[in-house]
Amino acid sequence: MLQTPPLSLYVHFPWCVRKCPYCDFNSHALQGEVPEAEYAAALLRDLEQDLPRVRGRPIATVFFGGGTPSLFQPETIAAILHGIRRHLMLGPDAEITLEANPGTVERGRFAGYRAAGVTRLSIGVQSFASLHLQVLGRIHSAAEARHAAEQAHAAGLDNFNLDLMYGLPEQTLAQADADVQQAIALNPAHISHYQLTLEPNTLFHAHPPKLPDEDLIWEMQKQCQARLAEAGYGHYEISAYAREGRQCRHNLNYWRYGDYLGIGAGAHGKLTDAGADRISRLWKLKHPAAYLRVAGTETAIGGVKEIPEHERSFEYMLNHLRLMESFNAADFESATGLPFSQPQGTLERLRIRGLMQMTNGQWRPTELGYAYLNDLQAEFLPPRGGNTAHGPSSSHSHAAAPDLD
Repeated sequence: MLQTPPLSLYVHFPWCVRKCPYCDFNSHALQGEVPEAEYAAALLRDLEQDLPRVRGRPIATVFFGGGTPSLFQPETIAAILHGIRRHLMLGPDAEITLEANPGTVERGRFAGYRAAGVTRLSIGVQSFASLHLQVLGRIHSAAEARHAAEQAHAAGLDNFNLDLMYGLPEQTLAQADADVQQAIALNPAHISHYQLTLEPNTLFHAHPPKLPDEDLIWEMQKQCQARLAEAGYGHYEISAYAREGRQCRHNLNYWRYGDYLGIGAGAHGKLTDAGADRISRLWKLKHPAAYLRVAGTETAIGGVKEIPEHERSFEYMLNHLRLMESFNAADFESATGLPFSQPQGTLERLRIRGLMQMTNGQWRPTELGYAYLNDLQAEFLPPRGGNTAHGPSSSHSHAAAPDLD
């Protein structure tokens, strides 16, 4: 039977200083000043418009993603959080994450974010090599990345994530390993380590750079995983590593097929109505100017889709199979409202092929299954195939879909 899952809130900031060539997120290079006050007011109107969809449900986590939320002043973030608390039940132990670009961090700003109510940071480093930062179109230097981590510690925000990418244009194994070692030396609570992919509608997709071959990328992944394990970072999701107790609660809710409300230009949400046996996805208008004109009205909703039963199994597996933790029949049935008999035949076939394992009713991919995760997830596509309005499928999908470290 379908149960009401935990609820998170995703807040999207659509502006950045410069659009990176690999970025397929809903982000727009700044043309002038950030309209901070106007956008903050629009976000709160958007939230008020969505309240009937979630009334009475507590919010476990908040994620300010983008784009570059750290373009906004701490006072603006404080005002937004004040408005959120005025409308929603946000517990005193709520995880509140803000994404930050090292190139937009002024001295003292992290202390301001902490005073505003932010409890966690996600800092987009990507690499510590000057050449790779330049190729990736990043606006910060390696020194600024290190400074941002030091500022986070100094502000008392030691629960922070560093984003790293590997498989970069012409990157060597030694360079990928050096990036991870430098990240570890900064002592973050969490490290996201994901492979660069050439997404449609990006400059890199239109003009592909020379990337390492698949064998070298596999060596990078395995060597960096071993380096992170040696340093005490537990591998809890395909691209996420954390100190004990410092897993990202917001992202865990996504991967466990939880609910999330999305406000802001291009933000997506997933909401469950257990009484009506309904799971729906909705999204807001993508372009900031159009969103600002109509935020707080039904016109700001770009679309709504009810997820049919034949797609729910795929959506659940698309997300949960990324986790190192297992799931059982009760987990699946409460999240999807479907009988476990629906995916069981596929799970058994995958177990025979060595891609899934089951112990005492608990299912998870094998090491081989994680190595071929995309293929494994595709086994659960509904028979008719076609496109589905699913949520995040990679650790760095964030803009139209909700933010992930």
